[in-house]
Amino acid sequence: MPVFRVEKVKDYTIMPNTHLRNRQLSLRAKGLLCQMLSLPPEWNFTLQGLAYINKEGLDAITTIIHELEQAGYITRNRIRDEKGLLREMEYTVYSSPKLNDSYSNNPITDNPTPENPTLDFPTQGKPTQ
Repeated sequence: MPVFRVEKVKDYTIMPNTHLRNRQLSLRAKGLLCQMLSLPPEWNFTLQGLAYINKEGLDAITTIIHELEQAGYITRNRIRDEKGLLREMEYTVYSSPKLNDSYSNNPITDNPTPENPTLDFPTQGKPTQ
């Protein structure tokens, strides 16, 4: 009787190809995002920690994080302490880009401007003393 043995690959990461096929991301941003998605969920992300486990320095990591944030793969939130002071930054990493509300393509149409707006001209005379 033949014997079948299955060798399972351990320590691998499954992720979507969305960011890998995004032509607007640099290769460095794609690589860092892959690395961040491969880290365990309890991993405490800091800019210094990412710089420590990579060859790139803190400035390069900060630039790449900003690029990923602009593309919608990372969101940033400031955490306040019990006194209400801003203390730390919380980053959320997504495997697919999230739409950025400030760059939405849908214009706000709640209060449209009138067809013939009045123009405000400053007075040309002497200023009051």
